[in-house]
Amino acid sequence: MEVGFLEVLMIGFVLGIKHAIEPDHIIAVSTIASQSKSLWRSSLAGVFWGIGHTATIFIVGISFIWIKGEIPVTWAMSLEFLVGIMLVVLGVSTILSYKKNKIHVHHHEHNGIAHIHFHDRHDSHVHPKDEKKLSYLKSLMIGFIHGLAGSAAMIILTMSTVHSPMEGAIYILVFGVGTTISMLSFTTLIGIPFVLSAKHIQMNQSLTILAGALSMIFGFYNMYNLGITEGLFSMWVQ
Repeated sequence: MEVGFLEVLMIGFVLGIKHAIEPDHIIAVSTIASQSKSLWRSSLAGVFWGIGHTATIFIVGISFIWIKGEIPVTWAMSLEFLVGIMLVVLGVSTILSYKKNKIHVHHHEHNGIAHIHFHDRHDSHVHPKDEKKLSYLKSLMIGFIHGLAGSAAMIILTMSTVHSPMEGAIYILVFGVGTTISMLSFTTLIGIPFVLSAKHIQMNQSLTILAGALSMIFGFYNMYNLGITEGLFSMWVQ
């Protein structure tokens, strides 16, 4: 393997690290971290996001690199628009999860002494193990959608730096390793406030609502910017 290609791979790894910390990526994964009381579970959410993201870019990217084609601009922007929709849906589901776990107050007496107990209300009958699987699947799907949205730029970047589909495949995989490691680190950091506040119900719920609200706001902004400012809606009706 040429030294020049090794340098290209190093650049790809660094770009992968940088790519993972784009605002829409961090906001999306934070909605999952907000619903976890385990730092390990939050960290794994980042890993599954990276797996989904890398798998999509690899499949789509290599396919287009092999045929030396490009994703049409309207398609690329539409996939970015899909990310906006996903962020709004994630935000709504995160805020609704707060309502499902509202604080309940119970008054009762022991030996004539009044006691007040606070606790979460859990209406869900999902087993904790199944809930973890759903959380990881959710992270995988978020990464998958982000990968679709980023495929167009990745194809252009890869085609400009490598000379064959094989080199392109290696480059994308190294890029994916960079994004996964970066997202693992950031989901761990994001998960810390939610884990530390797990026993402080009101604070935890405030952080959860904030994560959901940010996701919704950024999602609507993303859709408005693509649809109105960049003219995607006009492209759809042409």
